[in-house]
Amino acid sequence: MINQIFTSHHSQNAWAHLAVDGAWHKVLPNAPDGVTNVHLVLATAKANGKQVYVVLDAAKNITQVYL
Repeated sequence: MINQIFTSHHSQNAWAHLAVDGAWHKVLPNAPDGVTNVHLVLATAKANGKQVYVVLDAAKNITQVYL
């Protein structure tokens, strides 16, 4: 589950606070569209109380999400 999500006006700056470890994780900024797409899935899951599955890289950045 997602506790909180965060984004700002800065380019490719999106974060999610995950319940599984109680920590903030940055959406890996590889491409603007990719960050937007991942953030939309996170926001949709949070808004609807759905569980989201995330894939983290070695640095604990979010690289993929799915419902």
